[in-house]
Amino acid sequence: MHDLKIKEWAKVRETSVEIAEAIFQIAGNDEVIAQQIWEEGNDEVLVIAFSKTDEDRLFWGEEMIERKNV
Repeated sequence: MHDLKIKEWAKVRETSVEIAEAIFQIAGNDEVIAQQIWEEGNDEVLVIAFSKTDEDRLFWGEEMIERKNV
């Protein structure tokens, strides 16, 4: 999926771009699978997402995830 589309997907879901990128990486860029992962969660997403940034907090929808908890 194109980077701009991932950013839009993340914005609509109020989710950090790094989490969206990790979700799509795990989903093999399949938007249907990505949506399932977003809804159900996946610990691997968090590991990948935090590896993409120096941020200590990322948002997965309304949930704030802290690096120290991953």
